[in-house]
Amino acid sequence: MTFDLTLYHLLMRGDVDPADVVTKTNVDGLDLLPSNIDLSAAEVQLVSEVCREHALARALKPLLPNYDVVLIDCQPSLGLLTVNALSAADGVLIPLECEYFALRGVALLMETIDKVHDRLNDRLELAGILATMHDGRTLHGRQVLERVGEAFPDHLFHTVISRTVRFPETTAAGEPITAYASSSVGAEAYRALARELLARWPAR
Repeated sequence: MTFDLTLYHLLMRGDVDPADVVTKTNVDGLDLLPSNIDLSAAEVQLVSEVCREHALARALKPLLPNYDVVLIDCQPSLGLLTVNALSAADGVLIPLECEYFALRGVALLMETIDKVHDRLNDRLELAGILATMHDGRTLHGRQVLERVGEAFPDHLFHTVISRTVRFPETTAAGEPITAYASSSVGAEAYRALARELLARWPAR
């Protein structure tokens, strides 16, 4: 699927109406701001912009009254686009793959969150750390999950997203797992996560 207007155009062009970029989905109440490979160019082009760290917040502001929750999916890096997302957000949910190097990356991300909170966005808080792609059959997976719990006891969600073939299937089907395989373990885990997130992070 291709889109005439994407998040890249919304960030880099001042004449784009955010409403023209919003794309409806087949899930009730869920809209998207689409993106593609063009967004990678924004990382370089934003460097010369005034208040470049707040470009995403400015782009999203007209849309906020229309939604209860806005989720910003970030790339796995700590570049300018991620800083933009943190500057626009109230909370951060960190999905952590249960692997050793992913655990090391969380420490770097926490440092970035602290810096953004101190310098750019004092509303920013850590909503929680979500263990994902967990394989309880392996010693390594169990050890990583245990270490995360020891390092961040107040932030680790009780919900754990385990490895399952259902997730690649839902990607190919273009549906959320709660619709594609509503009775699966993965779907129930996401419903449990939603309940836990609402309990920890009530609507603002």
